[in-house]
Amino acid sequence: MAINEKIAERVRKALTKQKEVEEKKMFGGLCFMVNGKMCICVRDQELMFRIDPKDYESVLEKKKARPMIHNGNLMKGFVFVNVEELKSEKEFEYWIGLALDYNKSAKAAPKKKTTKRRVPAPKKKVKRK
Repeated sequence: MAINEKIAERVRKALTKQKEVEEKKMFGGLCFMVNGKMCICVRDQELMFRIDPKDYESVLEKKKARPMIHNGNLMKGFVFVNVEELKSEKEFEYWIGLALDYNKSAKAAPKKKTTKRRVPAPKKKVKRK
């Protein structure tokens, strides 16, 4: 899993004011979960941003970004941006801002239910006469 550490460090600095940030390795990169919700993922040569699905179409038209396709399905609200497009601080802040704005209203993924494993009761020893 190739992660652009230089970009990951920029994202860490941009998220320092957020109360709850967790880093998880997923989607072939390093994802930053903000307030328990996926927000930004860093890969080798691109970043994935989770943005408001309502803004999705207009953002793709105006900016140099590509849609996320997962298992053949278009994932509205998730876009990839090449690191070359994020060289300027203004452009980097624009994308970070879009992701953080949507994060405030986004719903967290439902927690996976875990099943409790039953531990067999210890066998009782029966005394026989």
